[in-house]
Amino acid sequence: MILRRLLTIPELNEDSVFLWGARQTGKSTLLKMLYPNIRYYDLLLPDAYSRLQRHPELLIEELKQCTADDLVIIDEVQMLPSLLNAVQWLIVNRGVRFLLCGSSARKLRRLGSNMLGGRAATRRLYPLVSAEIPDFDLIRAVNHGMLPRHYLANDPWYRLEGYIGNYLQQEIEAEALTRNLGTFTRFLEVAALSSGEMLNYNNIATDCGISSVTIKGYFNILQETMIGYMIPAFTRVKKRRLIKAPKFYFFDVGVVNYLCNRRGMAPGSTDFGHALEHLVVQELVAYLSYTRQRKQLSYWRTASGQEVDLVYGDADVAIEIKSSQEVQTRHLKGLKAFAEEHPSSRRMIVSLDTARRTMGDVEVWPVVEFFEALWRGEIL
Repeated sequence: MILRRLLTIPELNEDSVFLWGARQTGKSTLLKMLYPNIRYYDLLLPDAYSRLQRHPELLIEELKQCTADDLVIIDEVQMLPSLLNAVQWLIVNRGVRFLLCGSSARKLRRLGSNMLGGRAATRRLYPLVSAEIPDFDLIRAVNHGMLPRHYLANDPWYRLEGYIGNYLQQEIEAEALTRNLGTFTRFLEVAALSSGEMLNYNNIATDCGISSVTIKGYFNILQETMIGYMIPAFTRVKKRRLIKAPKFYFFDVGVVNYLCNRRGMAPGSTDFGHALEHLVVQELVAYLSYTRQRKQLSYWRTASGQEVDLVYGDADVAIEIKSSQEVQTRHLKGLKAFAEEHPSSRRMIVSLDTARRTMGDVEVWPVVEFFEALWRGEIL
């Protein structure tokens, strides 16, 4: 059972808001929980869609009597870009506030749709985070991912299969984002194997049998449809020459598990280690968004191979993620190298240790305890 989602939308007190999020992150459920008595247009309903598709002006006629105190929700707004002209008229002339929800703004931008000229703030809903789940189960999260239906399922595999199929059909095939769906499917599998690794477009292109230019375009599609995001390299150079290629992460570890055919992972396996790192990154990305942090995440890697998984801000915090059940001195090499150049940084390892401890000036955090402290505002 899930308690409440942590995303809040205070901007709605004064302005309209676009709420974006990948499919099945729980946007519609969140809206109905936060605003149970608000006027609601659900464009997934055939009647609502067909009526407003034929006559977008009906939105103005139905809401013309609204005032600045009124809030209106339009769900799956990307399905009817033509409605946004009516939305803007109502914002400007009646002061109506809108919560405009959808899976991504990609279609709206591609069609040159009215994005309301800065009259709407933008918020994003991510998959579940640990603080939203009573009795959070780390092993389940690593294996199932954090999309609500998948985390809660006894066996999420068939749901993940359907999720990938729906994404390909609805986001890729239906809107002709690529002419070769088979090649794009192969790309998804290769991209999943590369998730959390430094991007080398040429290598991925070779594996897929297509050009590196096409591969870059495919990664743009994943970002625009909110299926993934880039973590840039930390590039403030002091002594060591640094790698500058970004890393790519799918938005949910469960999707990567399915594409890589990783099932039933247990601590101690290489696959579990990769998935655990992904989950921690996923949690931190959501935290920064929900708490409206201005500083960003990056990773640090030198040309000689020294690496730190995550760097927060301008070397404020350096985080290494290990699936080891007992962190050893050898696990500190990357953080020690980082400390030589950024001695004032706070340094920590997130691991499967059973108790929090310190190793010199490095903090060792059990994963679940780290998550709890993160959401209390004690980490970043």
